[in-house]
Amino acid sequence: MKRQTIRMKLSGVLLTSLILMAGCGAGTNDTTTNQSQTSEESMVTETGMDGADQTLTSDGDASNQQDDQAKMPSFTTKDLDGNTVTEDIFGEKDLTVLNIWGTFCGPCVGEMPELGEWAKEMPENVQIVGLVIDIAGEEDTEHREQAVNIMLNADADFTQMIVNADFADILKDVIGVPTTIFVDKDGNIVGDSVIGADVGAYKQFVEEYLDEQ
Repeated sequence: MKRQTIRMKLSGVLLTSLILMAGCGAGTNDTTTNQSQTSEESMVTETGMDGADQTLTSDGDASNQQDDQAKMPSFTTKDLDGNTVTEDIFGEKDLTVLNIWGTFCGPCVGEMPELGEWAKEMPENVQIVGLVIDIAGEEDTEHREQAVNIMLNADADFTQMIVNADFADILKDVIGVPTTIFVDKDGNIVGDSVIGADVGAYKQFVEEYLDEQ
């Protein structure tokens, strides 16, 4: 398995293609980017090139990604229903759970039913929003249909945004999917990202964040 840092600074379809190379996190990962790790664990790993799933952890530089990228960029995109979505979506709630995922990623798909159930139970001032990274523009009907079917099969009814170049500054530090970040109503990224499918960790952060407000 090759080990390398994935740099995602291109736009449009090339951006999406590079993101796919970042690979897919393993089923459950209770390690957040601010926890200590062994030197071996802290290596950035690339998966997905041979179809294998693997837990992805971050290196020392990635652990500071929240300091380097403290705010969501301005963006205009579409959701899976064709509606226009902008950064204003974060102003609708006090806290947004932003789940970055791909249709190719088994753990991403596997956690979707639980995310769908959680979305129905969230406090009124919290929402979950998805960002699908492997739909290469509006003409990519194949991956869009896959994402729609995944949501339908999971009974997950929450907004799924389609990636574009507007998200490049955020995605350049994403080393694998699913990656989940937390955004306040002003568009600020709060807390540490969670790398890997770990709904329990998402819920714990939300509870602690609301308790502190």
